[in-house]
Amino acid sequence: MSLAAVVVSVGLVAGVMLAVLGAPRMRRPRLAARLDPYLRGLEPATTRLLQGAETPLTPLPALERLLGPMLQDGARLVERWLGGSAGVARRLREAGAAADVTRFRAEQVLWGLAGFAAAVVVTLGLPALAGRPVSAMAVVGGAVLGALGGVLGRDGWLGRQVARRQAQVLRELPTLTDLLCLAVTAGEGPRAALERTVARSHGELSRELAMVLADLRAGEPFTTAMERLAVRVPIPAVVRFVDGLVVATERGTPLGDVLRAQAADVREQHKRDLIEAGGRREVLMLVPVVFLELPVVILFALYPGLVSLSQIAR
Repeated sequence: MSLAAVVVSVGLVAGVMLAVLGAPRMRRPRLAARLDPYLRGLEPATTRLLQGAETPLTPLPALERLLGPMLQDGARLVERWLGGSAGVARRLREAGAAADVTRFRAEQVLWGLAGFAAAVVVTLGLPALAGRPVSAMAVVGGAVLGALGGVLGRDGWLGRQVARRQAQVLRELPTLTDLLCLAVTAGEGPRAALERTVARSHGELSRELAMVLADLRAGEPFTTAMERLAVRVPIPAVVRFVDGLVVATERGTPLGDVLRAQAADVREQHKRDLIEAGGRREVLMLVPVVFLELPVVILFALYPGLVSLSQIAR
């Protein structure tokens, strides 16, 4: 099958699918769209100045607005297939992003389209460069795998973002704990110590503590605001830090000693993690020694003897 025939077939199938999906019977109005004309004036009027500017998903915002309905349909389709909206929202919060599951699903659709395009280009281009006929099954299979890989790749990238942010929070925790300990030892209360620490620091954990201060200014109790921090950042070290603060505040335990012990525990845990990582790296360091350096050493040791034996044999 020639390259032109494959391209025409794929275009024909895509056109027929778009025509069928765009038919009035296939695109029935949803319940929200039917009720919108009757409920439009009931919602409170808000100004656009209070709405944050939404970052575009692509470098072409105009094209993104044109393809918005298709992205929304694709996001709903991905949501129907994968599900797990609660887990995705939780992981988005842990990554420090807005818990907008719809936007994340749209990003998955874009990643899937990018994987689909890359797979089609590879499966069509490599046989053409090699002078071999293009296989329609290879093109279809590669396109499906590329789209699936793009959708799952965005999910994997979210997992890496969560792990990177958790590692940064763990690096910042001992320093911020020491700052809180110094402020509390100097005679300040827990809230004043938090305000001074947030004003003197920056980072992921500092932003989370700023959210705790925002909850306190809104009238939330200290215990409730700190427990929300543990929910937003479910790292064992942070959870122990929150539990220590809450227990010390409720029972009247000296807060400076608690914070000092928390900082020491986090540093010891960090040392243990470094030792474990060093042990794993030792095994990986044997790979170049065994497979690269050792064969070269053996070759240099045996090559003169082989040359001498070959000359004697002559």
